Amino acid sequence: MTVPAEPPDVPPEPAVPLASARGRWILLATVLGSTMAMLDSTVVNVALPRIGEDLDADLAALQWTVNAYLLTLAGLILVGGSLSDRFGRRRIFTVGVVWFAVGSLLCGVAPNAGVLIAARALQGIGGALLTPGSLALIQASIRAEDRGRAIGLWSGFGGVGAAVGPFLGGWLVDGPGWRWVFLLNVPLAAVCVPVALRHVPESRDPQAHGRFDAAGAALGAGALGLVTYALIEARSGSAAVIVAAVLGGLLGGAFVYVERRGTDPMVPPDIFASRLFTAVNLVTLCVYAAIGGFFFLVVLQLQVVSGYSALAAGAAMLPTTLLMLLLSARSGELGERIGPRIPLTVGPVLCAVGTLLMLRVGPAASYVQDVLPAMVVMGMGLVTLVAPLTSTVLASVDPGRAGLASGINNAAARVAGLLAVAALPLLSGMGPESYRSASQFDAAFGRAMLWCTGAFLAGAAVAWATVRSPAPGVCHPQCHTYCAVSAPPLEPRERGDRTTPG
Repeated sequence: MTVPAEPPDVPPEPAVPLASARGRWILLATVLGSTMAMLDSTVVNVALPRIGEDLDADLAALQWTVNAYLLTLAGLILVGGSLSDRFGRRRIFTVGVVWFAVGSLLCGVAPNAGVLIAARALQGIGGALLTPGSLALIQASIRAEDRGRAIGLWSGFGGVGAAVGPFLGGWLVDGPGWRWVFLLNVPLAAVCVPVALRHVPESRDPQAHGRFDAAGAALGAGALGLVTYALIEARSGSAAVIVAAVLGGLLGGAFVYVERRGTDPMVPPDIFASRLFTAVNLVTLCVYAAIGGFFFLVVLQLQVVSGYSALAAGAAMLPTTLLMLLLSARSGELGERIGPRIPLTVGPVLCAVGTLLMLRVGPAASYVQDVLPAMVVMGMGLVTLVAPLTSTVLASVDPGRAGLASGINNAAARVAGLLAVAALPLLSGMGPESYRSASQFDAAFGRAMLWCTGAFLAGAAVAWATVRSPAPGVCHPQCHTYCAVSAPPLEPRERGDRTTPG
C-alpha cells in the first residue's frame, strides 16, 4: 500500500451543525461509506450456500470467503486510522471507497473460490481505509452538541446496512445471482465519492507525522493470519496447523513487545491509560465475537435446516433492521444522558436471550413462533448496545486521536468476528461438508449458539464490572466530552492531561 505524500497543514474549519445542509451531506457521505463495509460483511453470508454450490467449495473455503475480508480489514484498520489522522480523513476515506469498489468488482467476476478469496482480501484493505475515517469525519466536523445524535444516526444506518444485508443478499441470490452481492458496491461508491469530495471538510491531526509502524502492522497481520489458518484447518491435525498456531502465538507476542518498546507504535500503549477506553474494547471483543458468529450461522441454519430460500432467510432479519433504523439515534442520546454502564450491560444480555431463542429454530421452523421472537429480542439488544458503545469509545479519548481510537475499536470488533467465524465450526463440531447435511448442521448449530450466548454474557459482565457512568455535576462543562464518563469520576485537580482546562 503506497503511503501518500505528506500534505500541508489543513486549517480547522468551523464545526458544522448536523441540521444544516452541509451537516446532512457529511452524514450521508459517512453513512454511505461505512454502509458499504457493513453491508458487505453480512450480505455475503446469505450467499454462501449458493457460492459453495457454484464454485464447488467446502466449509473451509466458505469460512475463508468471510475471513479473507475480515483478516485484511482487522490487520490494517489501525493503519487506516493512522493514515486518516496524518494525511487527511476525507482523503483516505475516499481512497478507501474507491479501493473497496475495485475489490468488489473483482469479487463479482471471480471464476473460482481462490480468486474470490483473494478479491475479498483486497476488499478488506479498502474497508480498513474507509471505516475509521468515516466515524472520525463526524467527530472532527460536526459540532459537539450534535455529535451524540450524529453518531447515533451513523451507528443506526450502519447497523441497518449490516442487518439489511441478508435480506438484500437473499433477493440478489434468488434473482440475478450471487455475483451481484458484490457488484452492488460499485454504484454506491459512485455516489459516495463525489459527495465526500464536494461537501465534507478535510481534517487531520496537526500533531501527527509521516512515520509508520511497519513492523507492528506486519506482525499483527501475520499473527492474525496464522491463527485464523490454524483454527480453520485444525480438523486436519496436520503438522502445518501446529506450526501455524505456534508461529501465530509467537508473532502475537512480538507484536505486543514492539508496540510497547517502539518509538512510534501503531497502537500507542498510553491510549489504554483511559480505563474506560480499555474496558469498552474488552466489551467489544466479547460481543462482536458473538455477533459475528450469530449472523454467520443463522442464515445458514435457516437455509440448510429450516428449508428457507435465500430471500426468505434474508427477510427473516428484517425486524432487526427496522429496530436499528427507528431507535439507534435515540439510543445514542439516552447513552449520553445516563452514561454507558447500563446500556453496555443490558444490551448484551438482551442479545444473549435472542441467541438462546434461536435454539427453537430447527426443521420446518415457524417464522412467527420461532424466528421472529429471536430477531426482535436480538434487535433490541443491538439497539441498546451499538450506539452507546461507539459514542463511549470516542468520548474516552481526545478528539485529536479520534481516528486512532476508532481504528483500535474497529480492529477489536473485526478481530472478534474473524476469530469467531474461524473457531465456532471447530468448537461446535462442524465437518467440512456439514452445511450440506441438515441433521449434522442442526446439531452443531445448537452448540454454536450456546458459545455465542456465553460470549454475550461475558461482555455484559465485563461492562458491569469495569464501566462506570458519570456522577452528575462532577466535571466542568468544558471537559465533559473527554472525561465525564471515565471510571471512577475524578476531581478536577486529579484529572491531569485527560481534560481540557476549565
